[in-house]
Amino acid sequence: MFLLRRLLLVLPLALAACATNPVTGRSELHLVSEQQEISMGREAYVPGQQQSGGQYVLDPQLTAYVREVGQKLSRVSDRPQLPYEFVVLNESVPNAWAMPGGKIALNRGLLVELKSEAELAAVIGHEIVHAAGRHAARGMETGLLLQAGAAAVAIAASDSRYGRVVDTVAGVGAGLLGVKYGRDLELEADHYGMLYMQRAGYDPMAAVALQETFLRLSNGKALNWLEGLFASHPPSQERVDANRAFAATLGGDLKTGEREYQTRIAHLLKTREAYKRFDEGEKALAQKEPEKALKLADAALKIEPREALFHGLRGDAHAALGKHTEAERDYDEAIKRNPDFYDFYLGRGRERQRRGDTEAARADFTKANTLLPTAQAHYALGRIRLAAGRKGEAAEHFRAAAGAPSEAGKGAAVALARLEVPQRPGNYFATAIERNARGQLVLLVRNNAPVAAQAITVVATHSARGRESYRIPSMRPGETVQIALPWPASDLREGVRVGSQVTGAAIAD
Repeated sequence: MFLLRRLLLVLPLALAACATNPVTGRSELHLVSEQQEISMGREAYVPGQQQSGGQYVLDPQLTAYVREVGQKLSRVSDRPQLPYEFVVLNESVPNAWAMPGGKIALNRGLLVELKSEAELAAVIGHEIVHAAGRHAARGMETGLLLQAGAAAVAIAASDSRYGRVVDTVAGVGAGLLGVKYGRDLELEADHYGMLYMQRAGYDPMAAVALQETFLRLSNGKALNWLEGLFASHPPSQERVDANRAFAATLGGDLKTGEREYQTRIAHLLKTREAYKRFDEGEKALAQKEPEKALKLADAALKIEPREALFHGLRGDAHAALGKHTEAERDYDEAIKRNPDFYDFYLGRGRERQRRGDTEAARADFTKANTLLPTAQAHYALGRIRLAAGRKGEAAEHFRAAAGAPSEAGKGAAVALARLEVPQRPGNYFATAIERNARGQLVLLVRNNAPVAAQAITVVATHSARGRESYRIPSMRPGETVQIALPWPASDLREGVRVGSQVTGAAIAD
């Protein structure tokens, strides 16, 4: 996301370049280069996976199969040179997404709903078009033009796990998740996705059948689908009709692959009930029912004892029950089975910190942040460094976490303010000189810090009359104080400069 931010700041200064869209052949404005697309997707891909349960690692042959189908389609796409990647994510919500540069993911929960290899090809082909057709880049470019150089693009991301917000810090590129494309781009992805299917030897009518299934589920308000694929790829009768008409023009003796597909997803189907228990356990934990969550985790483990997520849920339940030795043991087991998922390190770090093993906790929080930077890990690391007297390092961790809308983010903001208010009071207090309702000049001081302050020194300056210094005994967070100035309001005339600044403050006891 750091690259995305830099890109948004620089692009408005660049000359617009007209180019041909590699998929549609239409002329369009290009402000985002191919290399920038690739860099953005690469930077966001791993955080995006972490926010969606991490990679599904229990069946490497399934991932290889999905990759094989994806590569068949990418080779016949209109941008075969992109560094395409295909992964299966360990998430039950039926969903799939593509990031710029060809980084594509499909959830475990979607694969069990598909009926054939051709339907899998329909999903992948659609996502390839989103990447090959520069759909995310076009959205950014349009946003840049509309905002005349604004340094942000609003890209929505949501967490599908029951009430558990993935507490990412500012700058994490997983914000490219859940991008919603408009009607025209969805139709475009359908159209060219079916063309890629035909080129790769798959029956495009499978895409029509799949869209018909999606429409039926959507009309039936299937909750699991509404929060997944339908949120970013809403089905419609218009799409079904357009797809059917185009598929009829393609024809040929083409592959559907029902039997092979069912063979390939056999393990997913066999363990489907285990993941249902896990999802119910996550929901129970969110509803403050850790004993129920523990029973459901154990039920899931009886079906599939190798799944790291189930051990992680067990650890979360034990931690909520105050059984910390058991919780740490569960997190150990989860990490042993999948060492590449951030959440297990967060859990174990909390347990290690609780029992006083600070260095081990620090190692876990640091590892968690390498996989997915979160406010929780940064806040914990800040507290550890502060306790060690490393105030500069602590402030950096608190600063990284402080923007998150969570308890950890709020705690970090308070901790950062307690460190910085005495040294940088001007960053936390806003001042202004105005006329009040009676026409007098007043100095307004507002405490924007999330902590109470005392002994606040504020200075008002006048280019002709000098300066005045005032002392405010204390101020609550968000409080504004008004001070009458000795200067006549008529002094606010052209050529007279006035200013104000808080120059000193302390944290209230």
